[in-house]
Amino acid sequence: MMEGVTDYNEDLLIDFTDVIFTRGGRNLVGPVTWQVELDERWVIIGPNGAGKTTLIRMAAAEEFPSSGQARIMGEQLGRTDMRDLRSMIGVSSSALGNRIPDKEKVADLVISAGYAILGRWREDYEEMDFEHATEILEQVGAMHLADRTWGTLSEGERKRVMVARALMTNPELLILDEPTAGMDLGGREDLVAYLGELAMDPDAPAIVMITHHVEEIPSGFTHAMLLDEGEIVAQGLIDSVLTNENLTRAFHQPIQVDRIGERYFARRVRTANSHRQS
Repeated sequence: MMEGVTDYNEDLLIDFTDVIFTRGGRNLVGPVTWQVELDERWVIIGPNGAGKTTLIRMAAAEEFPSSGQARIMGEQLGRTDMRDLRSMIGVSSSALGNRIPDKEKVADLVISAGYAILGRWREDYEEMDFEHATEILEQVGAMHLADRTWGTLSEGERKRVMVARALMTNPELLILDEPTAGMDLGGREDLVAYLGELAMDPDAPAIVMITHHVEEIPSGFTHAMLLDEGEIVAQGLIDSVLTNENLTRAFHQPIQVDRIGERYFARRVRTANSHRQS
């Protein structure tokens, strides 16, 4: 338990109550009340501009809410050292990827996550650190990239390396911002399969993932949140959230969602009105 926290549910990693994030006089997110427990795997879905990235930046202790109460692992944002929180959170995002120099070696990029820096400098690592980095790169199917540099990687390869880096510190909470964006079909399905295996692992961290597409939700995810214009359309157990009605409300067009096995597939459906207009 962190210093300064006397009583909280240790299984509750994210605890937001009436959280609002405002910028330029406009609410980008909120009010949002949301809880994520240790064994849950969440997917957050919504159209562009729905507030998904802003929400998880607060969950990653990278932004403060404008109002409401936001606790991460028992610590209230704005009243604790954010660096302590970030050390327990693994993040994979395009924003972080954009900061990586092209000449950065993949193996160095992954192992340096323990120091929360990009690439090795003068840090001392133990043999177990190198073994752990190798194990994670193998798990995500990226061991063959270890000696490559960031600038030589494809988009799909970069996504795999970013997930490996996010897992390097054995985080309690793993946040994935569109981990399969920009990947081709084969690469996407490989990564989705791995994330599905991770979601089913009882020793894996809690997971919060952003995506625009229900097809990219790995198997094993337990909960979902639908956002639109910063507000929650629906949240809860994934099957109760990913319905035709809820997706239609969130995306402002008639959507049909089907479940095949453990995966979801969505498409726009034609209505009598849309047929007459076409």
